[in-house]
Amino acid sequence: MSPATALPPRTVEEILTRAGRADFDRWAEQVIHCGHCARPVRLRGRVEHRTPAGERVSYSTDDEPDRVLLIRCGNRRAAVCPSCSHEYAGDMWQLLYAGAAGGRKGVPESIRSHPLLFATLTAPGFGPVHTTRADRSGGPACCRPVRGSTPRLCAHGQPTWCTAIHAEDDPRLGQPICPDCYDYPAHVTFNWHAPELWRRFTIALRRALARAAELSAAEFARRCRVSFVKVAEFQRRGVVHFHALIRLDGPGEFQPPQLGIDAAGLAEAIHQAAAQVRLTVEMPGGPGLVLRFGTQLDTQTVNGGPAGELTPEHAARYIAKYATKSADDFGLGEQRITPETLALLDVPDHVHRLVHTAWQLGDHPSYEGLRRWVHMLGFRGHFASKSRRYSTTLGAIRGERRAYRQRQAAEHARELLPAEPDTTLVITRWEFAGVGYLTNGDAALALSAAARAREQRQAAREAA
Repeated sequence: MSPATALPPRTVEEILTRAGRADFDRWAEQVIHCGHCARPVRLRGRVEHRTPAGERVSYSTDDEPDRVLLIRCGNRRAAVCPSCSHEYAGDMWQLLYAGAAGGRKGVPESIRSHPLLFATLTAPGFGPVHTTRADRSGGPACCRPVRGSTPRLCAHGQPTWCTAIHAEDDPRLGQPICPDCYDYPAHVTFNWHAPELWRRFTIALRRALARAAELSAAEFARRCRVSFVKVAEFQRRGVVHFHALIRLDGPGEFQPPQLGIDAAGLAEAIHQAAAQVRLTVEMPGGPGLVLRFGTQLDTQTVNGGPAGELTPEHAARYIAKYATKSADDFGLGEQRITPETLALLDVPDHVHRLVHTAWQLGDHPSYEGLRRWVHMLGFRGHFASKSRRYSTTLGAIRGERRAYRQRQAAEHARELLPAEPDTTLVITRWEFAGVGYLTNGDAALALSAAARAREQRQAAREAA
C-alpha cells in the first residue's frame, strides 16, 4: 500500500476510524479468513441449532463488525481480485497437473504413459502489427524490416515497415502498422466464433486420428478417446488463441488407448485438424468470411522424451496462469461497455476501434448478443474448459477444500461448545448484504494486510 501521506484525507480518516474501533481485531480476522479478498461478499444471517432440549443460536452476524460476515468473491480475474484469482489458478494447476502426471485427484500414475501434447492454436493475421523478433543468432531484431530495394507504402500512404527494436513493455506492441489497413471486422468476428472453431477442431482431430489408424469413426471411438483441457489467452493485438493439453486415452476410465498412435502421430493429427477447420460466416453488407486458425501452430510433447521438453509441472503452471487473464490488460474492466462509456475509458486507439467495431457488428441479426461482450473484444467463450474425463473437476477440488474447512470448524466448535444430543437440526439463514468493503479505508487496510501476508509467505519460502 502507498504511504498514508499519499492517500486522500478522507481515506486516512476512515483507516483511523476502523483501527480505533473495539471490534477491529475481529474485522481483521475476517479479512484474513476470506483470504484478503479484494472485494468480499457481505452476508447477514445466523446459524441455529435445534435439539430436543430447545433452540439455540450458535452464530449470528449481529455480533460481527458492521453486522456482516465477509466471504470470498471467487472471481478468477487477477485484475479484479488477486487473492481469489490466485486460489483459482491453484485449483486449475491441480486439475491440469493431475491429468498430465497422474497419481493424485483420482487419476492413476499410469496416465504418464499416454500420448500427451501441449498445443497452441493461434489466430490468423488481420494486418501487420508491431511485434518483437529475434535474428538468426537469437538476438533482438527490428520489428518489420524493409523488403526489397524500394520501400513500399500501403494504400493509405503509410510505411509498411518498422525498423524499431521494441522492448517488451513498448506500448506499440500489438498495434497495427496502419490502422486503416487492419481488418477490424474480421478480428472481432474471429473472437466471436473462436469457441465454434475450437469445437470443430476437436471433431476434426478425432477424424484425423481415425484416418491415421485406418479406422471408422465408430471403431475409433470404441478404442480411443481424446481428452483435453484448454485455456484461452488474449494476444497483444487483442485476439484470442488457445493453449491446450491434449491426451489420448482408452475407452474406459483412464485406460491406455487401444491403438498404435504415439505422441508424434498425435502431433501430426493436430496439425492436420487445425489446417482443415473452416467456418464461413455472414458479414454485414458484404460476402461471407471464411474463418480458420493461423499457420503458427506449436506442439510440444509432455512426459518423457529428450531433455528440455515440457514436464507436467511446467505445462500445468504455464496454462494455469492464463486462466486468470481476461481483457483487463487492454484497459477494459468486467463491466459491459456502451459507446458512451467507451469515451470515458483511457484505452489505445486499437482497442477503441475493436470495441467500436464489435458494437457495430452487434446491430447485425447474425451477431445478436455481441454487444454484451464488447468488453471482452467479442470473445464469449469460457476462458478454461475441458473434456469430461481429462482429470478431476474444479467442483471436486472446491468440495475437498470446503469439507476440510467444515471439519476444522466442527473441531473448533466441539472445543468451545458443550456436548449436544445426537439429534441436532441445524438451520442457517443468510441474505446478501453487498459486495466489497464499506469504505476506501477498509479496502486500503485489506490491501496492506494482503501485501504483508505475501511478504511473509515469500520470506518463509526463501528461508525453507
